Amino acid sequence: MNRDNINIALLFIGLILLQIIVLNNINFLGYINPFFYIIFIFLYPLKKIDGSLILLSFFLGLFIDIFSNSGGTNAAATLLIAFIRIPVLKIILDKRELEYSSLSISKLPFYKSLTFIAVLTFIHHFIVFSLEYFKWSNMNIILTKTSLTSIFTIVLILISLTFVSRKR
Repeated sequence: MNRDNINIALLFIGLILLQIIVLNNINFLGYINPFFYIIFIFLYPLKKIDGSLILLSFFLGLFIDIFSNSGGTNAAATLLIAFIRIPVLKIILDKRELEYSSLSISKLPFYKSLTFIAVLTFIHHFIVFSLEYFKWSNMNIILTKTSLTSIFTIVLILISLTFVSRKR
């Protein structure tokens, strides 16, 4: 097992524990409960295109669902954003940037990182809250929770990425 795989495994386990022990107990203003665990999808190496991200993302969401008693909403949303990660990157980045072999989220220009993180975070949160409420009459609640929780999650992710990139 190489160093990258060990780091991925530690990140996977650490994010599950952080989410279920700490972050699931935050309910700021009644609407905001950050889904920080999705940072796993942003930090997963872009050069590894072997399908393991899809599998790991499903299990990441599933473990969060099991411990949060949320019935598969996180697994579905996490699986979707893992699946569309590369197509979203292809839209945001130009061809030259995308072909760079050691491309990582921390090496992108800030506005491109922010766009990438924001798009996938909003999609993830919209799917989670849509599946949770599952009625068009609740669209106001879905959009409010999606917006507020996404903003909080994006801020947490950007702060974390800043600390990680400074460390390296």
